[in-house]
Amino acid sequence: MADLPRGFRVRLADDAHRCDDGRTLFGGSSGRLVHLRPAALRRIDDAGVLAVEDPTSARVARMLLDRGLAHPWWNGSRPATCGDVTVVVPVLDRPDALDRLLGGLPGTTVVVVDDGSTDPASIVEVCRRHAARYVRHPERRGPAAARNTGLRTATSPVVAFVDSDVVLDVQSLAALRRHLEDPGVALVAPRVLGLDDGRGVLARYEAARSSLDLGASPARVHPHGRVSYVPSAVLLARRDALGAGFDESLEVAEDVDLVWRVARDHDVRYDPSVVVRHEHRTTTRAWLSRKAFYGTGAALLAARHGEAVSPAVLAPWSAVAAGALLAQRRWSIPVALAASAVAEVTLARRLRGSDHPHRAAVAVLGVALHATLTQTTALVVRHHWPLTAALLPFSRRTRRVALAAAVVDGVLDHRRVRPDLDVARYTALRRAEDLAYGAGLWAGCLRARSPRALLPVLRHRPARTPIPSERSQS
Repeated sequence: MADLPRGFRVRLADDAHRCDDGRTLFGGSSGRLVHLRPAALRRIDDAGVLAVEDPTSARVARMLLDRGLAHPWWNGSRPATCGDVTVVVPVLDRPDALDRLLGGLPGTTVVVVDDGSTDPASIVEVCRRHAARYVRHPERRGPAAARNTGLRTATSPVVAFVDSDVVLDVQSLAALRRHLEDPGVALVAPRVLGLDDGRGVLARYEAARSSLDLGASPARVHPHGRVSYVPSAVLLARRDALGAGFDESLEVAEDVDLVWRVARDHDVRYDPSVVVRHEHRTTTRAWLSRKAFYGTGAALLAARHGEAVSPAVLAPWSAVAAGALLAQRRWSIPVALAASAVAEVTLARRLRGSDHPHRAAVAVLGVALHATLTQTTALVVRHHWPLTAALLPFSRRTRRVALAAAVVDGVLDHRRVRPDLDVARYTALRRAEDLAYGAGLWAGCLRARSPRALLPVLRHRPARTPIPSERSQS
């Protein structure tokens, strides 16, 4: 991968935990662990910022970015521009929403692809008023095809795909564009929040827990990372990294498919400091239908990307611990503790360079146990709920697990996202979303005649990744 430019700065992630006087880092958006050597540690200031000034600092910054332990950081130090960006807007009717979007992008090169609107004259008029180029599909071909038409029409090196029901301004577009100062980054997306005024119950839930909102923490995007995909509501990309573009055979999950294909050879970034607004569905029927629709895409992704779409990734020890606790037997807690103890001893041996290897191992395993609890709960009440429901009439243990998972997950998530809703209604809506998504997931798997999208993955990750010393860089 190409070197970072001189002057580029990164900052340690807020969720990157430090121990051994800062020499050991773990967590971040990928859950990885690194052991910093003195030459690397000296280049990180007290605020956790590292500036690229020489080959060693460039190498350290790249390693931290790749492992999700640091993110690009500008802090207003560099002006942001978007003069080389073409905005591609697929549209099907909705001239008022298109007018609102283009009104926020004065002076920007825009290509509007009309995907078979029933009243094309209204779309043409909006494009004329905002000096946008108009391209039309005589018949509807789907959003993927519309974006690809825009991609082929654009001649600039950078393309931004923006849905017509988004509110975006030039400053936000420019802020996304600065990520491409890193030659390894090919795709970047902002945080997507709701446009609704928030007075309705569903609107308030979506404001806190939308499928398009991936949280307040930046991340390197990759399968099984903390942020594993970004939606196509707003995507900014290097045109030459997109190949043929979106898969036009996909009516759902075409954005996830593109992101994962790009992520094989390039970095994909999520930047929540850039916020755009989107018209969320806030009527009950449309909302549930959309969640189920998203679920159907998992089987299609599994056929193309295999384990990348698995609902849970567990280490062998954590799978044993989770399975023992779910069994609710007398031996459950001793087995779970024994599995955790074996994992702690094994990890501590790999952390011999640490001043306190056992302390560091316990800290790492604490993060891993939290992730295991989250994933196991999701399997019970979201991805595998039809199986849970089938067992409920026959198993008291299943009823206890389901009730505990449903309530504990709702309460903890309510505390984390702090929605403008009481915990009871928030938890009820969260469970309704899980039921809709899980129904779509199972329907998609049945249609594809494949359970791959339902199967967890057992995987052992390397615990220690040393960053080269200054001597090895010279």
